[in-house]
Amino acid sequence: MKKLINSPTAVVRELLEGLVSLDPGLALLAEEQVILRQPLAAAERPVAVISGGGSGHEPAHAGYVGDGMLTAAVAGDVFTSPSVDAVLAAIRAAAGPAGALLVVKNYTGDRLNFGLAAELARSEGIPVETVLVADDAALRHTVAPERRRGIAGTVLIHKLAGAAAAAGRSLAEVASLARAASAELRSMGVALGACTVPAVGHPGFQLAEDEVEWGLGIHGEQGVERGPWLGADATVARLLDTLIEDGGYARGTRLALLVNGLGATPPLELALVARAALSQLRQRGLVVERTWTGTFLSALDMPGCSLSLLPVDEARLALLDAPTLARAWPGTGQVPAAPTLLPAPVAVAETTPRTPGPLAERLQEAADAIIASLLANEARLTDLDSRAGDGDLGTSLTRGAEALRALPASAWYAPASALAAMGQALRRAIGGSSGPFYACALVRAAQVLDGVERPTLAQWAEAFDGGVQALAELGGAQPGQRTMLDALRPAADALSDGARAGASPAQAFATALAAAREGAAATAEMLPAQGRASYLGERARGIPDGGAVAVVCWLEALEPVIAR
Repeated sequence: MKKLINSPTAVVRELLEGLVSLDPGLALLAEEQVILRQPLAAAERPVAVISGGGSGHEPAHAGYVGDGMLTAAVAGDVFTSPSVDAVLAAIRAAAGPAGALLVVKNYTGDRLNFGLAAELARSEGIPVETVLVADDAALRHTVAPERRRGIAGTVLIHKLAGAAAAAGRSLAEVASLARAASAELRSMGVALGACTVPAVGHPGFQLAEDEVEWGLGIHGEQGVERGPWLGADATVARLLDTLIEDGGYARGTRLALLVNGLGATPPLELALVARAALSQLRQRGLVVERTWTGTFLSALDMPGCSLSLLPVDEARLALLDAPTLARAWPGTGQVPAAPTLLPAPVAVAETTPRTPGPLAERLQEAADAIIASLLANEARLTDLDSRAGDGDLGTSLTRGAEALRALPASAWYAPASALAAMGQALRRAIGGSSGPFYACALVRAAQVLDGVERPTLAQWAEAFDGGVQALAELGGAQPGQRTMLDALRPAADALSDGARAGASPAQAFATALAAAREGAAATAEMLPAQGRASYLGERARGIPDGGAVAVVCWLEALEPVIAR
């Protein structure tokens, strides 16, 4: 196991020391694992809201300490309830005459240790109330409601209670609204894999590639059911089925939605989950007033997510929207009633000849030859790029060829319109670097030939040279750096030289093709200075550059067309 830790036994203390080192609004008790808001009000201190539990759920719970949310967070060892003494120390440090509310997730250890600490604090004259959060809807058919686990929805209770306390409400009021919200809150999670507890050193369970765990808790345990992977949308649908049924949320219910990552789920995947959840909730007639997406309460490095739903009214929305300085709270969560989709700006209309020009048939023939060459060389170019790049060149140029094939016949009516249409098609079809490079070169060449129906060899050479120069300017490369420019630049120079020497188009092009071949072959011994191949250094030697070889491929395809 490789983890960026020093020792499993020291990880929690060092975690807390790291947090207070980063935030001037936090303090750490010297003798206990307790994070406190800093500074605490000296007089007329509002109700303290305290939560906590085992570590490994970051950013919970310390991430929610700050004005407007938690006053203190108590940390136990990884996935282990904090001690009674630590909870009691937090109450003593955080609570003033207004007392303290303990927000406790419904696990036996947390319930016992927080509960006993509350009793001891009351015996010292400190007013204390406790709210148990048991939002895990996955256990609806497994245990009684009062025995359900508290999971990610607890963060919403932190926010509601913290905002109410900051507004100056009494302990009884803060506890009442937190309990009411907890009773209506529902959450459920799904895991795509297990997490690794530092002290154990290996994953807690094993899943096949096509399996998931449904209805897991937040301590690395297995779920209530193992089943096949369904894909993002279907997974969200199943989670929502459970939450809505168990919560009894009728059509028209106003909801807050929390999309929570379990620790190893990237923002990309969470955004897909949020998209599906918002869409499906609206399709079911539910009104999503607020949505938050991110990692709020994790299970170390577990891949997966949970969804939480909380019915809201104007009073709850006001508390959820209230400002807070807690680092991990992402903001108001306001969402549009529907995604905003704007039409793309319309480009200036291109002038396309209405009737075929004198070279229309030859231009179409040339395009067909290029298309056939790119398709025929896909495997070869993919192999070259895989050995000294990211392996997508063959596929990218195949997409480009298909885009060229789809162009209308009118695109080939004149040289400038043909080059411009090719540039636009390749720009749209090819991702990565090849699309922009070819598009830029073709657009520049089209500008050179604008209005010219039957270019001379010198004009073709000027257009070719201009395109190559545009490509070099865009990419910043120079000949000798192992790029497509090592085939293009010598070909362009040879074509220009042939035009100036009075050579025929076929002779000049043959010379240009030979120069391109020589340039592409020479890249095999060049040390790469551009692109992903530059990361390989000496390991790229002996392999010709795929982009330069691709240039030779389509130039070879053009030779018989030009020779006729």
